[in-house]
Parts: sequence; structure tokens; C-alpha cells
Amino acid sequence: MKQLCEDLLAEYRELEDILAHLDEEKWMKMTPSPGWNIKKQICHLAYFDDRAALAASDADKFMEHLQEVLSDAGRFFAMLDDIGKDMSIEELMDWWRRERRKMLEAYASLNPKERLYWYGPPMSALSHATARLMETWAHGQDLFDALRLKRANTDRLRHIAHLGVTTFGWSYRNRGLEVPQTPVRVELSAPSGTVWTWGPEEAAEKIIGPAGDFCLVVVQRRHVDDTGLRIVGETAYDWMLKAQCFAGPPTDGPRPGERVVQLFS
Repeated sequence: MKQLCEDLLAEYRELEDILAHLDEEKWMKMTPSPGWNIKKQICHLAYFDDRAALAASDADKFMEHLQEVLSDAGRFFAMLDDIGKDMSIEELMDWWRRERRKMLEAYASLNPKERLYWYGPPMSALSHATARLMETWAHGQDLFDALRLKRANTDRLRHIAHLGVTTFGWSYRNRGLEVPQTPVRVELSAPSGTVWTWGPEEAAEKIIGPAGDFCLVVVQRRHVDDTGLRIVGETAYDWMLKAQCFAGPPTDGPRPGERVVQLFS
């Protein structure tokens, strides 16, 4: 948990380094996610860091919140559209820093195997924290794309890649589909130059390529056809079309060519 929390904090700091150079106008810049400007992206992260802190520190109160969400999902999603929009940038950043500090402190006190509630199936504290790192990185990608900045990937991607692999079944069950039984081998080149692998070595179907590209697909920020991934087999390709490593209703990622970004630097 200690290393994971340190990696999550590093993701926050990377985003803060970008945000620190933005003026008020840039904060209102639209990102590739329809209807989402940069400010809304940070409001979203701050709110769910708040909820994660609650889930990690007070299961009963989080369950009360979850029951309210389930009883009126429409009201919940409408609230999400408005959350934080009237805050000043300074107020928003103070809120975000405060909630993520509470969340990290709560995670650090937990056994990695302790089960925590969330908006999808309950998960271990380790997976819960990994999901926050994944979402921070994914929404961060929206900022990099909006500003057309090149992102320097790190081996922190291993957390996201592992989540992407382990949510193979979820990506199908969440759509009401039968989970394929065909094994898929995943071989990813890490930013550091090592190779990360999952699945049986003898599997006929494979996904091979840069870890960053795999992560972009499973967080639905790139279509698999727009990446450097080499896909072998029908099940492997179908998975990459349906991959969703985050909780919530099933969603589809971008269409081919939709999020090919011309970078400034």
C-alpha cells in the first residue's frame, strides 16, 4: 500500500505541475471528452477522491451514500454535472488537495486485502487505490490531449495495466455478455524497457506492444487501431474494443481516428 500511495501521489503532482501554468481561460478549455472542460475534470477527481476517502474510512457512511445513489441515479448524475463549477480555481485546488490527503491517509492505514465498497463490485483496498490512480491518470490524459502536450510515461503504468488485465471479465459482464473462455496473453513493453506479462505463455491469442498504448485503450482514451499494439486473435481484438477498467455503466471508447492528437511538445 505504501508504494501504491506514493505512486498515486506522484500522479497528482504530475497534474499539478500542468495546472500550475494555466490561466483562467485555459482552465475553461474543452477536453476531448464531450462537455468536459479542464475545470470539470478536476472537479470530478476531487469529488471521487472525497468519496474514496469516505469508503476507506467509514464503510457504513459510504453505504448510506451508495443507497442514495441507487435510489435516484438521475439526481446523482445531475449533481455530478454541477459539482464544484461555482468554486474559484483556488477553492477547487484546496478542496482537491484536502480530499486526496484524507484519502491517502485512509488507504495507508488499511490492510491491502481489506474489502472496500465502491460504485461497482466491492474490491480490495489495493485495487481501490489502484482504481484511483487509474482514474487520475485517465483524466490527466484528457488534460494532456486538450493542451496537446506529450506525456512522459513512467512505470507507474504497471498498476493501470494490471487493472486493465484483471477487468477482462468485468468488461463483458458489465455489458450483460458471456465472458469468453479463450485465454489471452498480454506482453507489454514498460517505459523502463522491461517487459510485463500476464496470461499463459502458450496462449494462441496475444496483445503485444507499449504499456502506455494498452493503458490508453483500457481507460477508453484511444481506439486500439490508433495504437502500436499488435493484436493476435478475435477474442483479443474484441476485448480491446470492449475494455473498460473503471466502474459504472458500460461505455464505448473513441472511434478509430477520433482521438489522434497532434502534439505541440
